[in-house]
Amino acid sequence: MNDVIHPRSPRETMSGWLYLPRFVDKIRLSLAGRLHSDYQQNFAQRGFDAQWLKAAGLEAEAFIEVVRHTVTDGEVANWVRSHVRRPAEQAAFNHWLLQYGSEDDPELRARLALRKEQSGFAHRNDITTFVDYIDADEGRQPL
Repeated sequence: MNDVIHPRSPRETMSGWLYLPRFVDKIRLSLAGRLHSDYQQNFAQRGFDAQWLKAAGLEAEAFIEVVRHTVTDGEVANWVRSHVRRPAEQAAFNHWLLQYGSEDDPELRARLALRKEQSGFAHRNDITTFVDYIDADEGRQPL
């Protein structure tokens, strides 16, 4: 049996931010000691987690404390709406996230191709971004 609890899709939104529900899930899993090792390498310091924090203008530990002291997504969403007012950064992050891997960056495209191959998705031409890859890898179909 697979013991991985997958966080929500990077495509889901909270307070207008793509990826935020996934990050909140990862924080809650980490606080409960249930964040699978596959997610720990990038947790809150690298990858999409770090890019979201940068766009939102937040430090990892401070935001983790916000999530620690909330019970519901609604509470987190209310906090974000009240404390993170960065519409330009939000729009730029949301656009960047959905395009990441499809740009004309040969190194990035090669990394996506390698990940697809390692996961048995080399034949999947519908996976053109890392968000597509994450959804496929976690058992969700890309949109």
